Amino acid sequence: MNFLEERIQKDGIVKPGNVLKVDSFLNHQMDVFLFKKMAQEYKRRFAGKDINKILTIEASGIGIASVAALEFGVPVVFAKKTQSINLDGEMYIAEVESFTHKNVNKVIVSKKFLDPNDRLLIIDDFLANGCALQGLLKIAEEAGASVEGIGIAIEKGFQAGGQLIREKGIQLESLAIVDSMDPETGKIVFREQ
Repeated sequence: MNFLEERIQKDGIVKPGNVLKVDSFLNHQMDVFLFKKMAQEYKRRFAGKDINKILTIEASGIGIASVAALEFGVPVVFAKKTQSINLDGEMYIAEVESFTHKNVNKVIVSKKFLDPNDRLLIIDDFLANGCALQGLLKIAEEAGASVEGIGIAIEKGFQAGGQLIREKGIQLESLAIVDSMDPETGKIVFREQ
């Protein structure tokens, strides 16, 4: 069992509806020391890739992506879920359905931050059905940027997202893949990697 799987076993809470609550260390309160280990592991897994930018989506991916960006020595661009007065100029826009929030958001990236010279590593906290990643991939494609890989903290291996992304031929590295979880017992089964 790796360091992230151990932390999920220790502090994660399985809730009904295929929800894994990890807000005590990943996506509400953030354990930046854990994020540093994750970033080092992403750096190891994507060694040899010529990455010049990290792309993520607001909000939970930003912390992990920021620490990873320090490890890679590159900037982070994050897709915003709301239009604000600070966003000006031309935008890339994609619709993304949220598994957790059960709604559809338009995610937005200013065209001045992505272009055909970019070689992206996409990072996010969870991969379930793959909707957020599909939106980020659409934005990258519209920008003409190449996606060198995708780093995920926790993949729900029993949902379709991971398979959909892998079928695209993109290197997908999930630090923990949950094959099953039981809200009654709290038991979590991880995929061997």
